Amino acid sequence: MFANLLYATALFLLSPVVMYRMIRHGRYRRGVREKLWGISKSHAASLTAGKPAIWLHAVSVGEVNLISGLVKRLKTTHPEHQVVVSTSTDTGYDLAVKLYGANRVFFCPLDFSWAVKRTLRNLSPDMLVLAELELWPNLIRIATNLGSPVMVANARLSQRSAAGYQRFAFLTKATFARLAWVGAQNEQTVQRFVACGTAADRIETTGSIKFDNAPSNRETVDVQSRIQWAGIDPWNRVWVVGSTQPGEETMAIKIYKSLVSEHPELRLVLVPRHVERFDAVANLVSNAGLNVHRRSVDRSLHETSWDADTVILVDTIGELRHWWGVSQIATVGGSFGSRGGQNMLEPGAYGSAVSFGPDTKNFKEIANQLIEAGGAVRVADAPQLQQFVERCLTDIPSADALGRAARRVIAEHQGATQRTIDALQQRLHQANQKQRAA
Repeated sequence: MFANLLYATALFLLSPVVMYRMIRHGRYRRGVREKLWGISKSHAASLTAGKPAIWLHAVSVGEVNLISGLVKRLKTTHPEHQVVVSTSTDTGYDLAVKLYGANRVFFCPLDFSWAVKRTLRNLSPDMLVLAELELWPNLIRIATNLGSPVMVANARLSQRSAAGYQRFAFLTKATFARLAWVGAQNEQTVQRFVACGTAADRIETTGSIKFDNAPSNRETVDVQSRIQWAGIDPWNRVWVVGSTQPGEETMAIKIYKSLVSEHPELRLVLVPRHVERFDAVANLVSNAGLNVHRRSVDRSLHETSWDADTVILVDTIGELRHWWGVSQIATVGGSFGSRGGQNMLEPGAYGSAVSFGPDTKNFKEIANQLIEAGGAVRVADAPQLQQFVERCLTDIPSADALGRAARRVIAEHQGATQRTIDALQQRLHQANQKQRAA
C-alpha cells in the first residue's frame, strides 16, 4: 500500500512532463492499459498458447538485445514452456517484437500492486527473470508470494546504487531478500547484493552475458548489406559514433570536418541513442554545411560511392550492433557527459579501434579490462578524441592492434550465457519439484 502511494504521488508530480512528452514526442502512449492495469486473461492466454510460461523482463533496447541468447537457449532446452518477454519502452517493445514475435511480447505493468497481481495471476509464470536489475518491490513480492521465483540475470549493482539501497534498508532489504537467484557479473556485485540483503547462497558470479552477445563476423548479411547500402569503398575508413547523447554529435561533426580535408578516406556515421533526437541531429549535420543521408528515409542501395561531404544518420532502432561492424574506428557515446557510457564490447568484438569518453561508470569493469589489455582508448575531451581518430588514420597497424586486443579480451570472458542457463534450469527444476510435492 505504501509503495502504491509513492508511485501515485510520483506519477502525479511527473504528469506535466509525461503529458508534454506524449504530445510533443509521442512517448508513453502505447501499452497504457497494460502498464496501469496489467495484462488480461485473454492476452496472457495468447502469449502462452496453453503452455507454462517463463517470463523474461528487459527494460529497453539494450536489455532486449542482452537476453536474446537466453531466450534462444531457453526455447531450445525447455520446449514445453513458452518464453515471453516484457519491456517498458516503445523502442524496446518494437525491437522485442522484431526479435521474438508480437505474440510473445507485452508491456510490463508499472509496479502498482493491482497491475502486477493481475499480470502474474493471468500469466502464472514458473519463473520471472529480470535482466540486470529492476528492483520493483511489488513485482518481486507478489511474484514470490504467488509461487513465481524471481531471478536476476547478468546482474550489476554499482557502489553508488548499493549505498543508496543500504541507506534505505528499511524499505529495500526485504526486496533483495526475496530474490531466488542472482547471476552477478563480477565478485564486487556479489558482495553488494549480500550487503543489500540477498542471501549469499543465492548469488553466484556468472560473468557478463554482454561478452557472449557481442557480434564479431563482418561477413554477415546484416553488416554487408549496410556496407552496400552506404556505398562504402574498400579504401574508406569509417568512423561510427554510436549511442550518442546531446553534445556528442556536435563534437563528432566538428572533428570530422577538421580531419576529412586531409584524410578524404574518412567517413562518419552517427547513431543517436534516443528516437526523439533524430530530427535535431539531422539539423546539426545540415547546419554544419554537410549533407545528411538518413537511414529511415531511403533504404535503396547507393549507385555511387559515399561522398566525403555526406554524413550517414542511422535514425532507426536496433541497428547499431550491425553498424559497428561497418566501422574501422568506433567511439562509444554516452561517455562524455554524465550518462555513464554504453556497451563498448560490440565494436571491440568486430575488431574496430574503440574509444570512449571519461564517464563509463555503467561499464566500469569492462572498460578497464579493455584499456588494460590495450583493446580500447579512453579520451578526456574533443581534442583527445580528434587525436585518436587522426592516429587511427595515419597509423593503421596500431589501430588494427587495438581491435585484435579487444577481440582477445572478449573471447577470454565468454561463457556467461551458458552458466546462466545452467543455473536457471536448476532453479526451474527445484521449483517444479516443490510444486509437485505441494
